[in-house]
Amino acid sequence: MPIESDWSDWLPEAVAEADPEGVDFWYLGCNGFILKSADGTTVFIDPYLGLGDPPRTVRMIPVPFNPEDVREADAVLATHEHSDHVHGESQAPILEATGSTFYGPDESVAVTEEQEWTDRWDVTEEQIVEIDDGDTFEVGDLTISVYPANDPDAVHPVAYVIEHDAGTFVHGGDARPGQFEQIGAEYDVNVAVLAFGSTGMIPDKQSREPERTTWYNDENMLVEAANELQAERLVPTHYDMWKGLTADPTVVHRHANSFAYPETISVVEIGDRRSL
Repeated sequence: MPIESDWSDWLPEAVAEADPEGVDFWYLGCNGFILKSADGTTVFIDPYLGLGDPPRTVRMIPVPFNPEDVREADAVLATHEHSDHVHGESQAPILEATGSTFYGPDESVAVTEEQEWTDRWDVTEEQIVEIDDGDTFEVGDLTISVYPANDPDAVHPVAYVIEHDAGTFVHGGDARPGQFEQIGAEYDVNVAVLAFGSTGMIPDKQSREPERTTWYNDENMLVEAANELQAERLVPTHYDMWKGLTADPTVVHRHANSFAYPETISVVEIGDRRSL
Protein backbone atom coordinates (compact mmCIF):
# COMPACT_ATOMS: atom_id res chain seq x y z
CA MET A 1 0.00 0.00 0.00
CA PRO A 2 1.53 3.38 -0.98
CA ILE A 3 2.38 5.71 1.89
CA GLU A 4 0.21 8.82 2.20
CA SER A 5 1.60 11.43 4.56
CA ASP A 6 -0.55 13.71 6.71
CA TRP A 7 2.17 16.36 6.57
CA SER A 8 3.15 16.69 2.91
CA ASP A 9 6.92 17.08 2.42
CA TRP A 10 7.87 19.75 4.96
CA LEU A 11 9.79 17.41 7.27
CA PRO A 12 12.18 15.86 4.69
CA GLU A 13 12.61 19.33 3.23
CA ALA A 14 13.53 20.70 6.67
CA VAL A 15 16.10 17.94 7.09
CA ALA A 16 17.57 18.53 3.64
CA GLU A 17 17.90 22.27 4.31
CA ALA A 18 19.33 21.89 7.82
CA ASP A 19 22.98 22.75 8.46
CA PRO A 20 23.89 21.36 11.89
CA GLU A 21 26.97 22.51 13.76
CA GLY A 22 27.48 18.98 15.12
CA VAL A 23 24.69 16.38 14.92
CA ASP A 24 20.97 17.16 14.95
CA PHE A 25 18.22 14.55 15.16
CA TRP A 26 14.52 14.50 14.34
CA TYR A 27 11.98 12.21 16.00
CA LEU A 28 9.67 10.45 13.54
CA GLY A 29 7.31 8.93 16.09
CA CYS A 30 7.26 5.25 17.05
CA ASN A 31 11.02 4.53 17.31
CA GLY A 32 12.13 6.36 14.18
CA PHE A 33 14.83 9.01 13.91
CA ILE A 34 16.79 10.96 11.33
CA LEU A 35 20.32 12.03 12.26
CA LYS A 36 22.18 14.66 10.24
CA SER A 37 25.77 15.66 10.93
CA ALA A 38 27.86 18.72 10.14
CA ASP A 39 29.18 17.28 6.86
CA GLY A 40 25.65 16.47 5.67
CA THR A 41 25.69 12.76 6.47
CA THR A 42 22.07 11.69 6.94
CA VAL A 43 21.07 8.44 8.66
CA PHE A 44 17.57 7.09 9.23
CA ILE A 45 16.94 4.68 12.12
CA ASP A 46 13.80 2.50 12.13
CA PRO A 47 11.66 4.86 10.03
CA TYR A 48 8.11 3.44 9.95
CA LEU A 49 5.35 5.13 8.00
CA GLY A 50 2.75 2.36 8.07
CA LEU A 51 -0.61 2.32 9.80
CA GLY A 52 -0.12 -0.89 11.76
CA ASP A 53 -2.41 -3.91 11.52
CA PRO A 54 -5.87 -2.70 12.60
CA PRO A 55 -7.66 -3.58 14.79
CA ARG A 56 -4.69 -5.18 16.57
CA THR A 57 -2.19 -2.35 16.15
CA VAL A 58 -3.63 1.05 15.31
CA ARG A 59 -1.34 4.00 14.58
CA MET A 60 -2.10 6.97 16.86
CA ILE A 61 0.19 9.60 15.30
CA PRO A 62 0.49 11.28 11.86
CA VAL A 63 2.46 9.78 8.99
CA PRO A 64 5.17 12.47 8.87
CA PHE A 65 6.34 12.15 5.24
CA ASN A 66 6.15 10.12 2.06
CA PRO A 67 9.35 8.09 1.61
CA GLU A 68 9.61 9.17 -2.04
CA ASP A 69 10.03 12.77 -0.82
CA VAL A 70 13.32 12.04 0.96
CA ARG A 71 16.09 13.87 -0.90
CA GLU A 72 19.08 13.02 1.29
CA ALA A 73 19.97 9.73 2.97
CA ASP A 74 23.19 7.80 3.32
CA ALA A 75 21.97 4.90 5.44
CA VAL A 76 18.86 3.31 6.90
CA LEU A 77 19.48 1.31 10.10
CA ALA A 78 17.16 -1.38 11.47
CA THR A 79 17.35 -2.45 15.10
CA HIS A 80 15.30 -5.65 14.65
CA GLU A 81 12.92 -7.49 12.38
CA HIS A 82 9.48 -6.31 13.57
CA SER A 83 7.23 -4.68 10.97
CA ASP A 84 7.41 -1.22 12.59
CA HIS A 85 11.22 -1.36 12.24
CA VAL A 86 11.68 -3.11 8.88
CA HIS A 87 8.96 -2.12 6.41
CA GLY A 88 9.35 -2.20 2.66
CA GLU A 89 6.80 0.51 1.85
CA SER A 90 8.48 2.88 4.33
CA GLN A 91 12.13 2.16 3.66
CA ALA A 92 12.72 0.71 0.19
CA PRO A 93 11.56 3.93 -1.56
CA ILE A 94 14.15 5.84 0.50
CA LEU A 95 16.86 3.49 -0.78
CA GLU A 96 15.48 3.83 -4.31
CA ALA A 97 15.32 7.63 -4.25
CA THR A 98 18.71 8.27 -2.61
CA GLY A 99 20.91 5.25 -3.38
CA SER A 100 21.44 4.82 0.37
CA THR A 101 22.33 1.57 2.13
CA PHE A 102 20.15 -0.50 4.45
CA TYR A 103 21.97 -2.02 7.45
CA GLY A 104 20.36 -4.63 9.68
CA PRO A 105 20.99 -7.93 11.47
CA ASP A 106 20.23 -11.23 9.73
CA GLU A 107 16.57 -11.44 10.70
CA SER A 108 15.98 -7.88 9.47
CA VAL A 109 17.68 -8.62 6.15
CA ALA A 110 15.49 -11.73 5.88
CA VAL A 111 12.43 -9.46 5.97
CA THR A 112 13.75 -7.45 3.01
CA GLU A 113 14.09 -10.73 1.11
CA GLU A 114 10.59 -11.91 2.06
CA GLN A 115 9.18 -8.56 0.96
CA GLU A 116 11.23 -8.68 -2.28
CA TRP A 117 12.71 -5.21 -1.98
CA THR A 118 15.08 -5.75 -4.91
CA ASP A 119 12.24 -6.90 -7.17
CA ARG A 120 9.49 -4.47 -6.17
CA TRP A 121 11.69 -1.36 -6.03
CA ASP A 122 14.81 -0.15 -7.83
CA VAL A 123 17.05 -1.39 -5.04
CA THR A 124 20.18 -3.48 -5.60
CA GLU A 125 21.47 -6.34 -3.49
CA GLU A 126 24.54 -4.22 -2.71
CA GLN A 127 22.30 -1.68 -0.96
CA ILE A 128 21.26 -4.25 1.66
CA VAL A 129 24.05 -5.04 4.13
CA GLU A 130 23.85 -7.57 6.95
CA ILE A 131 25.54 -6.52 10.17
CA ASP A 132 26.16 -8.43 13.41
CA ASP A 133 26.97 -7.84 17.05
CA GLY A 134 30.48 -6.40 17.36
CA ASP A 135 30.60 -4.82 13.90
CA THR A 136 31.74 -1.22 13.37
CA PHE A 137 31.34 0.73 10.15
CA GLU A 138 31.59 4.30 8.90
CA VAL A 139 28.85 6.37 7.29
CA GLY A 140 30.27 9.77 6.36
CA ASP A 141 31.63 11.36 9.53
CA LEU A 142 29.67 8.98 11.77
CA THR A 143 31.14 5.83 13.31
CA ILE A 144 28.45 3.22 13.98
CA SER A 145 29.02 0.23 16.29
CA VAL A 146 26.62 -2.67 16.76
CA TYR A 147 25.88 -4.23 20.15
CA PRO A 148 23.57 -7.02 21.33
CA ALA A 149 20.31 -5.92 22.91
CA ASN A 150 17.83 -7.52 25.29
CA ASP A 151 14.51 -7.49 23.47
CA PRO A 152 12.64 -10.68 24.39
CA ASP A 153 10.01 -10.02 21.71
CA ALA A 154 12.56 -10.05 18.84
CA VAL A 155 14.67 -12.82 17.32
CA HIS A 156 17.84 -10.78 16.68
CA PRO A 157 17.73 -7.28 18.13
CA VAL A 158 20.70 -4.92 18.17
CA ALA A 159 21.56 -1.52 19.62
CA TYR A 160 23.51 1.11 17.67
CA VAL A 161 26.20 3.37 19.13
CA ILE A 162 26.74 6.34 16.81
CA GLU A 163 29.86 8.41 17.46
CA HIS A 164 30.71 11.90 16.22
CA ASP A 165 32.97 14.68 17.43
CA ALA A 166 29.78 16.28 18.83
CA GLY A 167 29.00 13.31 21.07
CA THR A 168 27.64 9.77 21.26
CA PHE A 169 24.07 8.76 20.39
CA VAL A 170 22.73 5.32 21.39
CA HIS A 171 19.59 3.83 19.87
CA GLY A 172 18.48 0.81 21.87
CA GLY A 173 15.62 -0.26 19.62
CA ASP A 174 12.87 -1.82 21.72
CA ALA A 175 15.35 -3.36 24.20
CA ARG A 176 14.90 -3.66 27.94
CA PRO A 177 17.70 -3.44 30.52
CA GLY A 178 20.10 -6.36 30.80
CA GLN A 179 22.70 -5.87 28.06
CA PHE A 180 23.49 -2.15 28.07
CA GLU A 181 26.25 -2.16 30.71
CA GLN A 182 29.01 -2.82 28.17
CA ILE A 183 28.02 0.28 26.22
CA GLY A 184 27.91 2.35 29.41
CA ALA A 185 31.39 1.16 30.36
CA GLU A 186 32.93 1.81 26.94
CA TYR A 187 31.37 5.15 25.97
CA ASP A 188 30.33 8.51 27.37
CA VAL A 189 26.70 8.32 26.26
CA ASN A 190 25.31 11.78 25.59
CA VAL A 191 21.88 10.71 24.28
CA ALA A 192 20.14 7.37 24.79
CA VAL A 193 16.96 6.52 22.91
CA LEU A 194 14.90 3.86 24.71
CA ALA A 195 11.41 2.50 24.04
CA PHE A 196 8.79 3.33 26.66
CA GLY A 197 5.42 1.60 26.75
CA SER A 198 2.64 0.28 28.91
CA THR A 199 0.19 -2.59 29.37
CA GLY A 200 -3.16 -2.79 27.62
CA MET A 201 -5.80 -5.09 26.16
CA ILE A 202 -4.65 -5.77 22.59
CA PRO A 203 -6.35 -8.17 20.13
CA ASP A 204 -4.46 -11.44 19.68
CA LYS A 205 -2.91 -12.01 16.22
CA GLN A 206 -4.90 -15.17 15.52
CA SER A 207 -8.07 -15.04 17.60
CA ARG A 208 -8.42 -11.23 17.63
CA GLU A 209 -9.65 -11.59 21.19
CA PRO A 210 -8.33 -8.89 23.56
CA GLU A 211 -5.37 -10.08 25.64
CA ARG A 212 -3.39 -8.35 28.36
CA THR A 213 -0.25 -7.18 26.54
CA THR A 214 2.91 -5.44 27.75
CA TRP A 215 5.33 -3.92 25.25
CA TYR A 216 8.60 -2.01 25.80
CA ASN A 217 10.00 -0.63 29.06
CA ASP A 218 7.87 0.59 31.92
CA GLU A 219 9.05 3.61 33.94
CA ASN A 220 11.35 1.64 36.24
CA MET A 221 12.87 -0.48 33.49
CA LEU A 222 13.52 2.67 31.45
CA VAL A 223 15.50 4.26 34.30
CA GLU A 224 17.33 0.98 34.93
CA ALA A 225 18.41 0.85 31.28
CA ALA A 226 19.51 4.51 31.38
CA ASN A 227 21.68 3.72 34.41
CA GLU A 228 23.25 0.74 32.66
CA LEU A 229 24.14 3.12 29.84
CA GLN A 230 25.18 5.89 32.27
CA ALA A 231 23.27 8.14 29.89
CA GLU A 232 23.56 11.90 30.22
CA ARG A 233 20.24 12.45 28.41
CA LEU A 234 17.36 10.01 28.01
CA VAL A 235 14.89 10.29 25.14
CA PRO A 236 11.82 8.05 25.68
CA THR A 237 10.22 6.81 22.44
CA HIS A 238 7.47 4.52 21.15
CA TYR A 239 5.07 5.78 23.86
CA ASP A 240 2.99 7.60 21.23
CA MET A 241 2.38 4.85 18.70
CA TRP A 242 -0.16 2.13 19.39
CA LYS A 243 -3.77 2.54 20.53
CA GLY A 244 -4.17 0.99 23.97
CA LEU A 245 -0.45 1.06 24.75
CA THR A 246 0.35 4.76 24.77
CA ALA A 247 2.11 6.19 27.83
CA ASP A 248 3.02 9.54 29.41
CA PRO A 249 6.81 10.09 29.25
CA THR A 250 6.66 13.00 31.69
CA VAL A 251 6.15 10.54 34.57
CA VAL A 252 9.67 9.18 34.05
CA HIS A 253 11.11 12.26 35.77
CA ARG A 254 9.67 11.08 39.09
CA HIS A 255 11.11 7.59 38.72
CA ALA A 256 14.56 8.94 37.83
CA ASN A 257 14.83 11.44 40.72
CA SER A 258 17.00 9.40 43.08
CA PHE A 259 19.27 7.81 40.45
CA ALA A 260 22.56 9.03 39.03
CA TYR A 261 21.30 8.61 35.47
CA PRO A 262 19.86 9.96 33.32
CA GLU A 263 21.01 13.46 34.18
CA THR A 264 18.18 14.89 32.05
CA ILE A 265 15.10 13.55 30.31
CA SER A 266 14.19 15.02 26.93
CA VAL A 267 10.56 14.46 25.97
CA VAL A 268 10.10 14.65 22.21
CA GLU A 269 7.02 14.60 20.00
CA ILE A 270 6.81 13.53 16.39
CA GLY A 271 8.58 16.08 14.16
CA ASP A 272 10.73 17.57 16.94
CA ARG A 273 14.35 18.48 16.25
CA ARG A 274 17.09 18.30 18.87
CA SER A 275 20.90 18.60 18.93
CA LEU A 276 23.31 16.00 20.22
